[in-house]
Amino acid sequence: MYQSQIVSCLLAFVFAVPCLAGDLEMTLRYQKETSPDSGRYHQLTRQETWKPSETAIIVCDVWDLHHCQNAVLRAQEFAPRLERVLTTAREQGVTIIHAPSGCMNHYAEHPARKRAQLVAPSPTLPDEITKWCYQIPAEEKGVYPLDQTDGGEDDEPEQHAKWAAELESRGLNPRAPWSKQTDLLTIDSDKDYISDKGDEIWSILTAKGIDNVILTGVHTNMCVLGRPFGLRQLSKNGKNVVLMRDMTDTMYNPGAWPYVSHFTGTDRIISHIEKFVAPTVSSDQLIGGKPFVLQGDDRPHVVIVMAEAEYETNRTLPKFASSYLGKDFRVSYCFENDSNRDDIPGLDTALSTADVLVLSVRRRALPVKQMDAVRNYVASGKPVIGIRTACHAFSIHGKQPPAGTATWEAFDPEVFGGNYHGHFSNKLTSLVEVASAAADHPILQGISHEPYTQRGSLYKTSPIVDSAKLLLVGAIEGESQEPVAWTFDRADGGKSFFTSLGHKTDFDQPMFQRLVLNSIYWAAGQPIPVEVDFEIPAEPVKKW
Repeated sequence: MYQSQIVSCLLAFVFAVPCLAGDLEMTLRYQKETSPDSGRYHQLTRQETWKPSETAIIVCDVWDLHHCQNAVLRAQEFAPRLERVLTTAREQGVTIIHAPSGCMNHYAEHPARKRAQLVAPSPTLPDEITKWCYQIPAEEKGVYPLDQTDGGEDDEPEQHAKWAAELESRGLNPRAPWSKQTDLLTIDSDKDYISDKGDEIWSILTAKGIDNVILTGVHTNMCVLGRPFGLRQLSKNGKNVVLMRDMTDTMYNPGAWPYVSHFTGTDRIISHIEKFVAPTVSSDQLIGGKPFVLQGDDRPHVVIVMAEAEYETNRTLPKFASSYLGKDFRVSYCFENDSNRDDIPGLDTALSTADVLVLSVRRRALPVKQMDAVRNYVASGKPVIGIRTACHAFSIHGKQPPAGTATWEAFDPEVFGGNYHGHFSNKLTSLVEVASAAADHPILQGISHEPYTQRGSLYKTSPIVDSAKLLLVGAIEGESQEPVAWTFDRADGGKSFFTSLGHKTDFDQPMFQRLVLNSIYWAAGQPIPVEVDFEIPAEPVKKW
């Protein structure tokens, strides 16, 4: 009995901590353009099996101090988790390379530093491996996602001045106060390496037959990308390099373009990396549990799904979200498969962590796994927002769906309480106004009661269910009013918002932008902003 209990406990421990023994089973996340030059990307994953002996983790610039106090605090927050990652990986046989740039004098006599210096130079040193890399050719297709020309400091002015004075009182240079790696990370004298030189680190990788490299540390948009041992250099020179996306941080000031939260700034640079530089992984793949999230990052996750060919929401919705959601939300995009209309790659993965679903889909059957993900999301009672064609998102007029796919013909009445049955002529404009009994609804906050001219066709949606809360109505001369926007409490306990607006011209109107913005805050249970500037700020001229 006692022996069997020991065996059971050991088995439970092994399965609770992935990758504790044997090969590393890694899930690499990357982004692939939906079609050449579309500018839209599917977020996808692929599985790879790595041998620990052929894998290294580089810890980039996790210094003891920094000129930005908030950067220090964030590094101190994730460092204990990174220590667990390094300990687990080291026990499995992964090579650990500590790279606190500019601190080699501190480690001159450390065995891990001497070990790095004793490695023979690689006979295959890439050109410019000792230099900073500012861009690789693949990045030329994209727009750099942050303006970091101010250095990325996000301390408050008073906080920063106090921090600088404290550093000076210690006899340190407040602009470059670091001297070593943080003591929160262990450097194993018998196994690890210390180096901040691209040629030395490349030689270590060559000597040990390492092709798989995980970059951790800070800061993602600067040192992690650009150092001689960083993502760009290793990627362009053929290493199977990845970023551990939850063991990093970004130097980004929310007061600079694109004027989003610090956390969204990090998301944007990670997305850029996944598109143009390298895949990413997360720490839970090595130590179990869930990916690490910094304290204060309580942003609801909004998943925007676009699969319709008429109204260009695959252009208008991302532009809207990028301009107005980045301060308070984490946003993911799911686009249709450009070569197969009945597929939305990455949808099931995105919905697994979604807090709010925004749908702009028209008459799609989906692979069973994806449709199950939609049904499970709705059944969980989470909120759904529908834009225009979403009322017939998964209806194909009752026809038999293609093999391996499924539809949801009753999606409109079950999820939105709606009754879509066609639309008026595209040549007719309609006047949209606030419903008489809805003026105090939070979704209508900041929306003018003056009639709004809709350029797209008016949907025939009447009558909606009695329990729905009507917010906007629209009418064409000589015709009865039609519901244009409403909320609905679903049978599963969740809440929905639907609007038949969403023509591409609607996104140019502050009234419509405000309506969609308010609905997302309402759905997420967040306070709706009192004032919103719907002038989209221009991108900075200097992006790199």
